[in-house]
Amino acid sequence: MTVRVRGIYATALTELLAGDHDVVQASSAIRERFDREFRVDVADASVETTDDRQGVGVAGEPQAVEAVRERLRAVGRDALAWPNPAPRGAVFRGEVTEPLGPGAIVDLGSADGRDVEGFLPYDRVEDYVDEGDSYRLQVAGPAPPWGDARPSMATDLRMPGGLVELRRGSAPATDETARLAELLPVEPPEGWTPRWRPAAEDADLEALAAALERAGDRAETLMAAVADADGDSPGRIVMPQAGAWVWFGGESRSALDEVRARVTETVAGHHRIKAGTGSASTAVDFVEAVCPPSEATTDGDGDASGEDDPPGAGDWAADSFPFEAVADCFGPREGEDLAIAHGKPSGRTIVIGRGEVTEVTDDGAVTVERAMSPGGTYDALGVERRAGDVARTTFVEGRWWYATVYVGEDGTRRGTYVNVCTPVEVFPDRARYVDLHVDVVKRPDGEVRRVDDDELDAAVDAGEVPEPLADRAREVAASIEHAI
Repeated sequence: MTVRVRGIYATALTELLAGDHDVVQASSAIRERFDREFRVDVADASVETTDDRQGVGVAGEPQAVEAVRERLRAVGRDALAWPNPAPRGAVFRGEVTEPLGPGAIVDLGSADGRDVEGFLPYDRVEDYVDEGDSYRLQVAGPAPPWGDARPSMATDLRMPGGLVELRRGSAPATDETARLAELLPVEPPEGWTPRWRPAAEDADLEALAAALERAGDRAETLMAAVADADGDSPGRIVMPQAGAWVWFGGESRSALDEVRARVTETVAGHHRIKAGTGSASTAVDFVEAVCPPSEATTDGDGDASGEDDPPGAGDWAADSFPFEAVADCFGPREGEDLAIAHGKPSGRTIVIGRGEVTEVTDDGAVTVERAMSPGGTYDALGVERRAGDVARTTFVEGRWWYATVYVGEDGTRRGTYVNVCTPVEVFPDRARYVDLHVDVVKRPDGEVRRVDDDELDAAVDAGEVPEPLADRAREVAASIEHAI
């Protein structure tokens, strides 16, 4: 199988995937970095870093997507994967549910057991858009399940590809298009115009013909499905290529650092820092370009799993990740706001609160305080929420849990809630993790209880949490239960 790789994980993933797959269409940076030849050919699967740098999207032939997805999920225990019900090029019947700013939210129905919504910019529609309007739409920009955005939709039809993109409708032919039309034995389907991508400049005629043939086959499949589609009810009409999402947690990013270090100079915490902000990503590139390998590289021992750590520790970053320097340069800093991005094993992420950073320590601990509103009770504690209560949460970079202490207006401790999760990452604007359901609570009277084991078991049965990750969560919970 052939794979195309792009983004901040490209070096590590090229090294990782090259053992089982043929990496093609490599960027100039990758070609310079590796001591091997890379063909310019049709890709069975494409792997691209998401805009927020938290993970990657995979798209292409179903078998290839599945193989790549499983390989990437094996990077670390906290690498999680989900199918993408709306990959680039998929066509839906959508109904406008809410005009919103520069566009409208569109109900795309249910696909692969998930309800799907899209966002339709007004400048992609000729007429006035109103609630209840129905459109045939194509995914122009997919969106990962853990982000805030919805897939970006368009009314015109295109067939994406790494070497050639087909566009529905006639358009003035470029000199390159006209020249290749005379040379290639393959023609695009009637009514479709090819637009050759930059990578095509280095491809031979055989590869260009194969790319045009595959794009043409997908376009014909798409048009046949569109012609056979009936009714105006929201739903997916056709999906010319399969899709998947893979999110990398802190342990997985550390493991990818070790893979990358086999190829080139790699600073400690390379992928973790680059995932934080664009400016941090640029800073990493600069450091690796100017520092001698002895100063810039990881230790290369390959131990990112935490297997030898005592239960509940698992601090992959403690000895290598320069948290103090990163926080000083990019945040978070005392007095700033920090969001708590609570990831779900199903793929969704919700912000469960924002608070003021009250302390940042050199060893990667960040304390956040939130004023609590009165009414109701604290989950699993059964303690009433009162006016004046404060939630004091401490996140430690790389730790498999974090604790929130609820304190009354008079300073009385009203309970402690310990959340077991994937290794915490404290980015400049948010603390990020995926919740692993099982938690430990301590009531004001000292009673300690472990809760929600059944939810973790259900997540394992549903295929949302791999068994090794669930085992780690149970191990951590048991350690905490005995420690507090």
